[in-house]
Amino acid sequence: MNKKLTPKFIWETITGDKQLLAGTIGAIILILVVILAPVLATDDPYYFGPDSMNLMGENGHILGTNHMGQDVYSMIIYGARTSLKVAIVSALISAIIGVFIGGIAGYFGGKLDLIISEVINVFLMLPTFFLIMLIIALFGNSLMNVMIVIGLTNWPSNAKLMRAQALSLRERTFVRSATAMGETKWQILMKYIIPNGVFPVVSNTTMGMSGAILTEAGLSFLGLGDPNIISWGQMIYAGKPYITSAWWLSTFPGLAAIFTVLVFYLLGDGLNHVLDPKYSKKR
Repeated sequence: MNKKLTPKFIWETITGDKQLLAGTIGAIILILVVILAPVLATDDPYYFGPDSMNLMGENGHILGTNHMGQDVYSMIIYGARTSLKVAIVSALISAIIGVFIGGIAGYFGGKLDLIISEVINVFLMLPTFFLIMLIIALFGNSLMNVMIVIGLTNWPSNAKLMRAQALSLRERTFVRSATAMGETKWQILMKYIIPNGVFPVVSNTTMGMSGAILTEAGLSFLGLGDPNIISWGQMIYAGKPYITSAWWLSTFPGLAAIFTVLVFYLLGDGLNHVLDPKYSKKR
């Protein structure tokens, strides 16, 4: 995209793509929920009250309470913090590793590219979720461990995208000119290859946030999440035994997870549209 990133251009770009607009609105809602959680929550989500298994609206509890007397609505509000933290941190780890490994492989080429490509293929063939379960079982299920492990297992797709971009960019005139002017390969990689090839990785990473949220929720549902934090997956897991008598315990956290995953999918797909060179030419 060659146009200057002025507020007007950004606004026109967002409003010009329905998926990006919907994803942006959803992301703003999620961010506001995270920031305003103490204001939006009606109760302390960690408080074990005397009113257990209340129905929706009963005793002032909007979405009822669980078997421990915790307010379900307040837990969902604070659970958004956990989901966004997992999505952002794990996505950043995945993006940074993928960009550098893919950039090095594509730009330097040769045997180094061959070795890195084989490593990427090995990681792509691994059953990622079971690998994450194994690592969590060995090193602990703290939220930090969960975020790091998700990030360390999701970088191959970003690496493949960055490698493809680097293979194309290294043949461009401006890169050859930089080489002729005496700049080192590392300087060219950091100044020209990565900045100009990172756009597909941005959209892929945004869509990957959805997978990170689902992975954390899946781990929590299986009892492998951090018990010291509030998570939508843990809420679904805790409500599973009561699904026939207290359906709200699992249903509303599940709907919150679905909404968040959909938001990041729309945001990533929309970014994929607007960052496509063909889209820029049409504008």
